[in-house]
Amino acid sequence: MEWAKLLSTEKLSSEPPEPDSFKEYPINAFEKDYSRIVSSAAFRRLQDKTQVFPLDKSDFIRTRLTHSIEVSTIARQLGIMISKNTTQYKPTDIAVPEDAEAIASVLLCAGLLHDLGNPPFGHFGETVIGDWFKENLDRVKYKGQPLRSWLSAQMIADLENFEGNAQALRILLKAKHGSSLNLSKAIISTLVKYPTDSCSVDKGSADIRKHKLGFFAAEQETFEQISEAVGTTTPDKGIVRHPLTYLLEAADDIAYSTADLEDAFKKGLFTLDQFIEYYTNSYDHSKIVPHRSPEYFSDERIQELSALRGADHTPENDSAAFKKWLTQTRQWLMYVAIYRFSCKYKEIMAGTYCGDLFEGTNHAITIDILKGAMRKFAFDTPGILKLELSFSIFCWIILFPPCCTMTLHTAPTGRHLPRPTKSFSPSSPAITSRITKTPEPARNLLTCTSGC
Repeated sequence: MEWAKLLSTEKLSSEPPEPDSFKEYPINAFEKDYSRIVSSAAFRRLQDKTQVFPLDKSDFIRTRLTHSIEVSTIARQLGIMISKNTTQYKPTDIAVPEDAEAIASVLLCAGLLHDLGNPPFGHFGETVIGDWFKENLDRVKYKGQPLRSWLSAQMIADLENFEGNAQALRILLKAKHGSSLNLSKAIISTLVKYPTDSCSVDKGSADIRKHKLGFFAAEQETFEQISEAVGTTTPDKGIVRHPLTYLLEAADDIAYSTADLEDAFKKGLFTLDQFIEYYTNSYDHSKIVPHRSPEYFSDERIQELSALRGADHTPENDSAAFKKWLTQTRQWLMYVAIYRFSCKYKEIMAGTYCGDLFEGTNHAITIDILKGAMRKFAFDTPGILKLELSFSIFCWIILFPPCCTMTLHTAPTGRHLPRPTKSFSPSSPAITSRITKTPEPARNLLTCTSGC
C-alpha cells in the first residue's frame, strides 16, 4: 500500500468548485471534512447516546459524543507521533510534511465518526436488534411468504448480526444520494475495522479483521470501489485494513479503558482499594522479570498508583490520584501502540499484520486488566442491567411482539408496512425465556420491569 492512494481525497459524489480566492488561504481536504462532520446532524445525535452508563443524570459522565471527541483527540495524537517518530523504526515513506498533516487529519475525522452507527445502549442495543431479527424473520410475511425466504444468506446474516460499525458505513455512503456527509474516501476506509462480510466472519480467526462484519450487503459494491481507490485490495480480490485503522482502533481502546473507568469510579461503583486488589490479582507475579516481562510493567503501573495515593486515603485524594494515574497510563498505552505500529510497519503496509497494536507490547496485560475492570465494576452493575433489560423489553414491544405473526402491507406510497395480527403482553414466551436465562441479580430486576 502507498500513502499517495491511502490518503485519497476523492469523494463519493462530485461537488461544485470553490472560488479561486479560497486558494489564497488553503486548508487540506480532510480539515474541510472535519468541519462537515462537526456541523452534521448525524454527529450531534451522539450527544444523547449512551457510552457506558445509560441515562445518567450527571453531566460529568461521558456520552457517545464526548467519548468520540476523546477518541478523535487520541487518534490525532497517535498520527502526529508516528510522523514525528525519532526511533530507528521511523517510517521512511512519510517524509512529506503534507502526508504527515493528512494522516493526523484523517485520524481526527475518523475518531469523531467511529461510533456513528451504534444504536442506543451500544453493544447491548446491537444484540437486541440482532435477536429480534432471529426471532421474527420467519414471522414477518410478505406476499404470503416469510420474509426470510425473500432474502439472501448474506442479507439474513446482516440482520441477525447487526453491527454498529457497518451501520456507520451505511450512514456515510448515503453521500451518493446527496447526504451532507460527503467525505474523502481515505476517512471512510479508515473507519472500517472489519473489512469482512457477514458470511465470512470468524470470531476465532487469528486475523482480527475477520472477527466482525464491517459492511452490509447493500453497501458491499460501493465499499469495494472505495477500497480499490485507496489501495487496500489484494490480488485475490480481498480487502485488508487501512493502516490508519490500527491507530483508530488503539485510540478507541485507550479511551474506553481509561476514561470510562474514571466515570465508573466517579459514580462510586468501586473504591480505589477494590481496584488495586483486582488489578494486583490479575497477573502472575511469579512471571515478573525486571524491565523484560509485561507483568513487570503492569506491576510497575500499580505500584505507581499506590505511590500517588500516599497515606491519605480520603475520597478526594483517591479521586485525584486515580485521575492522575489514568492520565499517565493513557500516555504509556499510546507509547506502546505507536511502538508496535512502527515495529510492524512493513507488515501493516503489506496487509499481513493480523493483531492489534497492544499485542506483544510491554502493556499488553495492562490494557487487558483495565478492560476487565470495566466488565467487573461497570457492565454488570444492577443500575446498568436494569436500564438495558428495560430497553430490551421496550424494543420487543414496539418492534412487533415475538408471539405475533406480522404481514407486510403495501401502503399508497409503495412502502411495505408491517401489521401485527395478534395482541401482545409482556409475559410472552420470548420475554419469559430472556428472564429465565438472565443471571442473578439481574433476573429479579427484569422480572420486576416486565411486570410493570
